[in-house]
Amino acid sequence: MDTLPLFVLPMVLMPGEVQELRVFEPRYRQMLDDCLLDDRNFGLVLNDPLQSINHWDGPRVHGCEAEIIHHETKGSNHFLQIIGRRRFTVTEVHEPALPPFDHPMLESLVSEYGVDPDLQSMLELIPDDVGHSKLYISAEVEYHDAQEETTQPQQDKLTEIVSTVLTRIGKMLNIDIDMLDEWVKSTPMVQVVDSEPNSVYSVTALLVSDLGARQQILSKSNIEDAIAELSHQIATSYEEE
Repeated sequence: MDTLPLFVLPMVLMPGEVQELRVFEPRYRQMLDDCLLDDRNFGLVLNDPLQSINHWDGPRVHGCEAEIIHHETKGSNHFLQIIGRRRFTVTEVHEPALPPFDHPMLESLVSEYGVDPDLQSMLELIPDDVGHSKLYISAEVEYHDAQEETTQPQQDKLTEIVSTVLTRIGKMLNIDIDMLDEWVKSTPMVQVVDSEPNSVYSVTALLVSDLGARQQILSKSNIEDAIAELSHQIATSYEEE
């Protein structure tokens, strides 16, 4: 078990996937300062509007650890490049010290400073009985280290999924039918399939954009189930077209 700061937003990060974030909210600027100071990672979790944590959207049960690989500051904005590391399950959520700006408790702060008050002014509004000064959500998490390799049959299935999607794209691009198979085989996207444990997540990062679908794949407990869910989500997306 580990206590992990959580970045809760409409986004799903896959292990091994590189993404970019812009950090501007005071709570996440505080979280970023804590992570940079302590040289630690944070968790990225899809938000759940039906699960309120001190009036903020709470986190889903499954998320992905994020490592900062580049950080740049421009004014009050922080621009991050992150890479997904370990999957995890949230076991216990810790509430942030303050609710959102639209809560009546923060009305005086917003009227005086607008929607970007300084951190010290916010900290002064934390009730004495809260017991901490963290404005962001954190949680106790259980990590799921990827130890098993992707077997050859599993690699074959992933390659089949990628090839099916690429063939469909090739037909949409009106690639000559005699050249289509060679075009599919030569596309770099096929090369992401290998024996590494995160191969299914690499394929997911390339092929799946729907947040619900990505979350379902991330939540599966093993490679076989994740591949089956990926196949299902791709098939479902075709049926909806």
